[in-house]
Amino acid sequence: MKIVLRLLAVIIAVFILPTLVSAGLWVTKDRPTRWNEANWGSSGLLPEAEESEDAAIYVFSAMTGGLKGAIASHAWIVTKEKGGDYQRYDKVGWGSPIRRNHRAPDAFWYSNPPRLVVEIKGQQAERLIPKVEAAIKAYPYGQPGGYRIYPGPNSNTFVAHVLRDVPELGAVLPPDAVGRDYLPNGGFYALDEDGRDLHLSLGGFAGVSIGARSGLEVNFLGLVAGIDIARPALKVPGFGAVGF
Repeated sequence: MKIVLRLLAVIIAVFILPTLVSAGLWVTKDRPTRWNEANWGSSGLLPEAEESEDAAIYVFSAMTGGLKGAIASHAWIVTKEKGGDYQRYDKVGWGSPIRRNHRAPDAFWYSNPPRLVVEIKGQQAERLIPKVEAAIKAYPYGQPGGYRIYPGPNSNTFVAHVLRDVPELGAVLPPDAVGRDYLPNGGFYALDEDGRDLHLSLGGFAGVSIGARSGLEVNFLGLVAGIDIARPALKVPGFGAVGF
């Protein structure tokens, strides 16, 4: 009985309380109440495509709308061939299975500014773009109906799949990317392509990730707590990565 009570206390302290604090802070913010009142335009974070000949790959994440925006974000991928235009890829719950260029590459999401998760430019981006496009094409939930907001597969499941398949991008999604730990085809485990990160998951509801990019993470009902070793930070539910 003591073990159960201690476990419950840890869950409350590590997962529940930070989430409640985050939700409380969120409701005090001035934010749009409807999607058609939100800002979906460019944030100006990226230069115009013609301003640079370099190839590039970007992964962005932004908090989403409504109350779920207190703890959950939306991620997308942007590529740019050498001398070409930006190509944005999102997995959403409406329209085409994987949306292409339905927003500006650096657009706000429900008025929330995009956060840069990773940026690759130049020759390395040229080399990796075909791998990124192959991973996008191979996403197992890319067909119509292949979307479920919780626990996945959702927009974050899609981007996390690409990051696992192309570990040279060197990134994982932020802790508030609910759905990133839902593994394709209902799998219990997934090993990144280079073998440096291991992910264990019970249908996206609970799990553990450990490795060079993930550090140590524990997922509980989509909320992630842990520690980032490569970029020293605590991963706190509702607040994301809090750097030292």
